[in-house]
Amino acid sequence: MTKFTTLLGASAALALVAGAALAEPAIIFDLGGKFDKSFNESANAGATRWAEETGETFAEFELTAEAQREQAIRRFAEQGKSPIIMVGFMSATPLNEIAPDYPDTKFVIVDAVVDQPNVRSVVFNEHEGSYLVGMLAAMASQTGTVGFVGGMDIPLIRKFGCGYAQGVMAANPDATVIANFTGTTPAAWNDPAKGSELTLAQIGQGADVVYAAAGGTGVGVLQTAADENILSIGVDSNQNYLHPGQVLTSMVKHVDNAVYEAMKAGEAVETGTQVMGVANEGVGYALDDNNASLITPEMKAAVDEAAAKIASGEIEVHDYSADESCPAIQF
Repeated sequence: MTKFTTLLGASAALALVAGAALAEPAIIFDLGGKFDKSFNESANAGATRWAEETGETFAEFELTAEAQREQAIRRFAEQGKSPIIMVGFMSATPLNEIAPDYPDTKFVIVDAVVDQPNVRSVVFNEHEGSYLVGMLAAMASQTGTVGFVGGMDIPLIRKFGCGYAQGVMAANPDATVIANFTGTTPAAWNDPAKGSELTLAQIGQGADVVYAAAGGTGVGVLQTAADENILSIGVDSNQNYLHPGQVLTSMVKHVDNAVYEAMKAGEAVETGTQVMGVANEGVGYALDDNNASLITPEMKAAVDEAAAKIASGEIEVHDYSADESCPAIQF
């Protein structure tokens, strides 16, 4: 009887371990939807890659309202999903409150730091990648005036704009950078019409290259730039394909890799803060058949040299999120 009980206990323990190892991950997409052709879509690409490689499945939820954040996190935690991945900094506050309630669940948040023992925080040096595309913008511009259209006016997006402006000035100290934001609420991430309106206004001020860091709103920026025969710069995902020959480049932010790696690690995902920048290929610029004709060998050499210097620390790109000032531009 004792032997039977011991074997039964061992079997139960093995079943629990196996169940833990096979816990289904979940991902919560931010406002704008998983097919926003930008930030969310990059995250979806990483999750999809993991599913295709492993044959496993993941749960998902697309936010359509702010009130859903806490509900979605708690629901997935109650269902035993792990890790639960949140795309976007807006989930930081509810996650910080919820994570202690589920100490055995692993959480991953992209674009924010949540200091809890069961949370992995993934942040990016967007200013470094933006510096590189800023250099390209300055070198491609014929007018000496370039634009920046940000989404929600928050420090994170100013971080993009500030790094961009610094890169522009590094390539052309006499350049002019025009910056606008599409709003001050989360609706700013999904307003292509407003993005188009701001792009037209910047073109009217002489801009012939416009960088969009605005989520789904950026689709309107890129479309209008193509319609008006000027160049645009995409963000987060490689958006060069949207308008071949019209998108100068994209500031690629490898959210896909962050999500893929978290799902691959499963419940063994390491907690703490992970910083992804130029040095570890977390951010960079996109070069492919869609924009190869727009970037000369000289432009590529200059930007690649700058990237190497950023990686080594020889070039320091100002981080607006650490110091809310921007020497290269006035917002």
